[in-house]
Amino acid sequence: MAGALTDRQLVRVVYDALQAASCPLVEGLYLQEADSMLQLLCTPSQHRTDILAWICGSINPNFATSKVMSMRSKDPDAFTKEMAVLGQELMLCRAGDLDLIRGDVSPHRQLQFLEQLLTLVPGCSKSAGHRANEEMLLNELCADENLPHLTQMLEPTFDPWPGHIKYMASRKGTKSSSKPSKEDADVTALLQSTQSVLEQLQSECEFLNNEAQSPGVFSPSSLRVAACDLQQLMATFSHVYETDLSAYCSRDPPSFSTETDIFQRVHQLLLTCNTELEMLNEVSEASASTNEEVNRLQTQPRYWRRGEKHTLPDQLEELSRRSREFLSLLHS
Repeated sequence: MAGALTDRQLVRVVYDALQAASCPLVEGLYLQEADSMLQLLCTPSQHRTDILAWICGSINPNFATSKVMSMRSKDPDAFTKEMAVLGQELMLCRAGDLDLIRGDVSPHRQLQFLEQLLTLVPGCSKSAGHRANEEMLLNELCADENLPHLTQMLEPTFDPWPGHIKYMASRKGTKSSSKPSKEDADVTALLQSTQSVLEQLQSECEFLNNEAQSPGVFSPSSLRVAACDLQQLMATFSHVYETDLSAYCSRDPPSFSTETDIFQRVHQLLLTCNTELEMLNEVSEASASTNEEVNRLQTQPRYWRRGEKHTLPDQLEELSRRSREFLSLLHS
């Protein structure tokens, strides 16, 4: 594929494709060195822009209308955006890839873009790799060993009879004068019942009913068109893969340490965290219980003395009375 070619090889493929397409902008140049081709096709210049505009006009005739060309002379940036939009419609770039249209990206990216565009130019010679893939596919489909399968696929038949039943059915006509055996009678009954089922199935199969209207004629030209369409789809997917998916598919998978100490440390930290959370929960519950008990004691404090429960004011009054009696005894 073109993605495996170097820039110097790929630029020759693109330049040869332009000459094969009879691009008037490369006629009479007779470039031989790859450096000169890279300078022409990968360096921003008016000549490069003209070549790209010619390719876009060859792919889409509406692109070469006077309206678009007048836009080119009045607003070059708008003309660049129009070429980027065409590239997006062809699934070869994004509408915002203006640097690619101007030629301000890597030469390899530009050459890939030009090669993909040239494959869509009518009458343009495809690159060697793409042509080889297409011819290889056609040769494989049209090989002698595959032609019976291809013919059967294009002209399907409905013949479910096993070989031994066909043989017995062919012998039925030759044994009409002799007395039929029990085996022949069983086979005849089986054939008649199967025939009725087949007739019912045939009435339900549209492709058998419409056989006269749409005969399956083998057409190498139609097969070649289908192969070209398949090759174009494969080339488009290859471009999307190289530009968008390759970076993700080539990433190394995440690597995990084979050591177990990191898992042990994480496990120990999780256990410690759970323990601290349980302790905080218990402290919160104990604090709430203590707070509730203090509030209860402050509102209705009661103490036990000599088997009787007394409030705090009663106890203070009793202590004050005893203190006064004791002082009176001291003074006397």
